[in-house]
Amino acid sequence: MAEPRKSPAPSPPRPAISLQPSPKRSGLSKPTNKLLRQVRSVFRTLPILSPACRFPLSMNRLHDGHGHGHGGARITGTIFGYRKSRVNLAFQESPRCLPMLILELAIPTGKILQDLGLGLGLVRLALECEKRPADQKRKILEEPIWTLYCNGRKSGYGVRRDPTEDDLKIMQTLSAVSMGAGVIPADEVAAAAADGYQLTYMRAHFERVTGSKDSETFYMMNPDANNGAELSIFMVRI
Repeated sequence: MAEPRKSPAPSPPRPAISLQPSPKRSGLSKPTNKLLRQVRSVFRTLPILSPACRFPLSMNRLHDGHGHGHGGARITGTIFGYRKSRVNLAFQESPRCLPMLILELAIPTGKILQDLGLGLGLVRLALECEKRPADQKRKILEEPIWTLYCNGRKSGYGVRRDPTEDDLKIMQTLSAVSMGAGVIPADEVAAAAADGYQLTYMRAHFERVTGSKDSETFYMMNPDANNGAELSIFMVRI
C-alpha cells in the first residue's frame, strides 16, 4: 500500500501590520465613492505612455531653479511597482506611519527608476487639475485625478487612491528602511507574482513645501548635493 502523501508545510505567517497613524492625521483617507472607483477603473485600461524623461525641459512657472532647502517639512517618499506597470508614489510622515498620500501615475515604474538610476537624471513630474467652485473645495492632496506632465511633456494621468492591503504590507516591509532601493521578495506581497515581474522600489527623504492652498511640491533630498538624480513632484490647481 502506498504511503499517504504528506501535505506541504504551511508557510510562515506574515507579520501583522503595525504602521501608526500620521501625527497630523488620525487615520486613512475617506473611502472613495462609486463614481471615483469607476474613474480609476477606466484609468487602468488606458495605455501607459513612455515620455522621454531623460531630457529636462524648463518649468519656470513651477520650479524656483534652486536646489533643496526650501524650508519645508521632511517626509518619507517611496516609488514602487512592477517594472512594466504603472508607478506608485507613497508619502508618509515617517517610515513607520500610514501613508498620507498614494498616487498612481501612467508612467512605467522601470522608466522612472531607469532615469533616476542614470546618476545625473533630472525628473520633474507636474500634476495639474482645475480649481473647484468655492462650495466644492477640498484639500489639494485629496484631489482624485490629475493631468500628468513629465519634464514638460504630457504623459497621461495620475490618480490618488486609498492604500490597499498590499500597499500597507509593502510599507510594513520597508518600515525599517529610510533610504535605499531594491526588490521586495515575492513572499512579502500577496500579488507579487501576478504579472510575473519583481516588485521594485526606491525610498528617499523628501522635502514637502506648501506654496498655497492650490500648490504642493515634493523635492527628493539627495545626500550628495552636487551629484546624483533629482526628482521633483509639483501638484498645482490652475
